[in-house]
Amino acid sequence: MNTFKNKKILITGGTGSLGKELVWGLLKNNEPSIVRIYDVDETEQFNFQQELRYYFKDNLKKYEDSIRFLLGDVRDKERLNRATEDIDIIFHTAALKHVMACEYNPFEAVKTNVLGMQNIIDVAIDNNVNKIIFTSSDKAVNPSNTMGATKLLAEKLMTAANYYKGARKCIFSSVRFGNVMGSRGSVIPLFIQQIKTGGPVTITDPTMTRFMMSMSQAVDLVFKSAEMAQGGEVFIFKMPVVNISDLAEVLIDGLAPKYGHSKEDIATEIIGIKPGEKMYEELMTEDEASRSLEREDMFIIIPEMIEEIPNLDKSKYNATSIRSKDFISRDAAPINKDEIKAILLKDGII
Repeated sequence: MNTFKNKKILITGGTGSLGKELVWGLLKNNEPSIVRIYDVDETEQFNFQQELRYYFKDNLKKYEDSIRFLLGDVRDKERLNRATEDIDIIFHTAALKHVMACEYNPFEAVKTNVLGMQNIIDVAIDNNVNKIIFTSSDKAVNPSNTMGATKLLAEKLMTAANYYKGARKCIFSSVRFGNVMGSRGSVIPLFIQQIKTGGPVTITDPTMTRFMMSMSQAVDLVFKSAEMAQGGEVFIFKMPVVNISDLAEVLIDGLAPKYGHSKEDIATEIIGIKPGEKMYEELMTEDEASRSLEREDMFIIIPEMIEEIPNLDKSKYNATSIRSKDFISRDAAPINKDEIKAILLKDGII
């Protein structure tokens, strides 16, 4: 993608599940000048450094010339400002993502997900960064928990930044994900650990549904959004609906033998919905849908105050007015177990 060729790129949360995959996607399929990997987790940084050094073992000079590991927190504006010097593109993935952790520690979620977001915006404007892409969540839609509420406010901050950036060239846009299969914020690592230890696999409710996407789809959406972003949009990948019970059963069938168990021996246990959880998820509200565009692969929510972004050209999205209603997991037909299995196999989860 020419969007990233010879560009200097900063990835916050760069050693998280998505952050690492963005780094690999940039290095394997693009030719960025610099990739700065910014994260607060020193152990994950060390481990990722070893992975990358092995990948570049035949060309360590390229590794040394193009990769920078920066230890820092998005709450620390001064450190973040130094990390952003001369950067062309920011992918902001750093966040507190676990619903229950945010529910019991709400202001910690605010400090990282909201104040950290404003720090990103401020340093991006100060350094005249070209594009800033924020990775949000479908839990930002009609939020019922603290994590979702902080993600919604972060989206609002991102869109509003396009109105007050002045003469600077910065483009601020968001990407709204469903559950990314295999990421540290998804239920899959928990299910895998439970299967590994012989069960039981704990299911909140057998009728609960979620929008799910593979990690490769998530990376693809982030990169496509960076190419198309004009400012203020929220990009939403069209993704299948998965029944949680079906997901658990496919994982049990695929992984129980790997860990020395018979799949019949792995029990499931219904534990009920936890505080802040929903039975279903939404990709956007009805109000957002009324001003959205649709492509074959994604929805694009256009900002409400469109007059404040005078150069926004809808024709560049190659999209039509919205036609689909499959943006509420309650109303969409879940994919079957064979389709779930195919996605898990493709991403190497089973």
